[in-house]
Amino acid sequence: MTRSMSGFRRFASLAAASAVALAMAGCAQSERTDEGSGGDGDGDTSGGGGTFVFAASAEPVTLDPFYASDGESFRVARQMFEGLVGTEPGTADPAPLLAKEWTVAEDGLSYTFTLEEGVTFHDGTDFNAEAVCANFDRWYNTPEGPAQSPDRSYYYQTLFRGFATGPLADAAIYDACETNGEFEATVTLKEPFAGFIPAMSLPAFSMQSPTALEKYNADKGDPRKSAYATAHPTGTGPFVFESWERGEAVTLAANDDYWGEPPSIDKAVVVAIAEPQARATALENGDIDGFDLVGPADLAPLEEAGFQIVNRPAFNILYLGMNQNYEPLDDIRVRQAIAHAIDKEAVVNASLPEGTTVATQFMPDLVNGYNPDVPTYEYDPDKARALLEEAGAENMTLEFNYPTDVSRPYMPSPEDTFNAIRSQLEEVGITVKPVADKWDPDYLELIQGSQDHGIHLLGWTGDYNDTDNFLGVFFGQYTDEWGFKNEQIFSALSEARGLPTPEEQQPLYEDISAEVMEFLPGVPIAHPVPSLAFSPDVEGYQASPVQDEVWNTVTIQ
Repeated sequence: MTRSMSGFRRFASLAAASAVALAMAGCAQSERTDEGSGGDGDGDTSGGGGTFVFAASAEPVTLDPFYASDGESFRVARQMFEGLVGTEPGTADPAPLLAKEWTVAEDGLSYTFTLEEGVTFHDGTDFNAEAVCANFDRWYNTPEGPAQSPDRSYYYQTLFRGFATGPLADAAIYDACETNGEFEATVTLKEPFAGFIPAMSLPAFSMQSPTALEKYNADKGDPRKSAYATAHPTGTGPFVFESWERGEAVTLAANDDYWGEPPSIDKAVVVAIAEPQARATALENGDIDGFDLVGPADLAPLEEAGFQIVNRPAFNILYLGMNQNYEPLDDIRVRQAIAHAIDKEAVVNASLPEGTTVATQFMPDLVNGYNPDVPTYEYDPDKARALLEEAGAENMTLEFNYPTDVSRPYMPSPEDTFNAIRSQLEEVGITVKPVADKWDPDYLELIQGSQDHGIHLLGWTGDYNDTDNFLGVFFGQYTDEWGFKNEQIFSALSEARGLPTPEEQQPLYEDISAEVMEFLPGVPIAHPVPSLAFSPDVEGYQASPVQDEVWNTVTIQ
């Protein structure tokens, strides 16, 4: 069958921290009327030109999106890179991008992409079928060592299961990529993957210049620290890389040779400001033009002061993870006790934005496969105490890991959420040992790349509308984050994702959702509503439930 859809362009950012970051933001803001190239030559830059200064909650981890799994790295990547597939504006649904159409074989094993013509990478390399296959083969041939660690090539491992070599080679579902002329490429899989097309909208699977990847040793050693990943990222997007001054800012410049809708602004500067209150203050002071992850307490004051508030749909999940490599979390009674000890409504009221809904499972109700009848664990401290006693764990001490210096869409104030849950666990007799780590570079590496953690706060913003992007990412195979080997769940998820249509997948995913909550690997807490704030003179920002936001549509009046 053939699917053809209309595409669009998008936005992103990244960058710095603290007072230095605010100083940089102030400098960038002062340049807005000096360097704007979109005016009439008399200093008037209304509706075009200038510098757009955006505050993120953290610096990107890397500028090579293949080795990223965090939203701040992807925010910047979306400005510089594009994939074969994008999303329809304001939705999580797939749409053409560098591929203007595609066909899917009846057996679900091969996908033929017809490519946009006349597109070049930022270094002048032609984008064509040969470049597409070079990217697919690069991912498949990820070298053993640091590059194959779960916290590096996270998305490829999760969705494509394995590489050409290494311990996961036998599980790999990628087979080959072949060129059919200059502007057509066919990708073949070893087994069906119904979510393949929407998965291609992930920034991790962006097309990158084969020339630059080779020239700057993108896959040598720790690929997040390569010359390519820190100073030479090269895509086809509406902005080109200018500089990344660690601890200060990432600066992107408009791509004058962009094949799509050209940016109206001349530059985009992303600074990192960890605290929501500090981001709000920076906006109020005119140091920045906008920011993500507005703190719950700042929403009303900013709106009353005339700033724009833009809400994204809550396409996310905040959860309390439980590592079953950490005894006694391998005991289902202990996990059930923890679930009964948590008053989710109180956690929401104490630490999450207005409009947040309590979660019953590991995905929002917008996703195919959501099951309204999964097992639930009502707030019941007495039952929690009884279960702990039955398990012989009534006096246990638990390490509780949570991140610092970061705000995430599913977790705008991690310390507040941690404190709300800690007090509830202590109420049922659990002694909590707090373990706080900076988000970058320590927290994700600890939680996803090691077994050295107990219970932990983490979450997920969906990347595309497919159950596999939630349940499959979390529980499709063994990971150090969860520390369990439930072959029944692994097999069921593998079977469901191999079915050719969402209609066939739906009943299987509903059953799996119920099975997951029966097994209880963690406690789904809530679906927070992420909010952005902008100055009154910013126009054209297109919010997306999957954060597929590209800034070539942004103007500063």
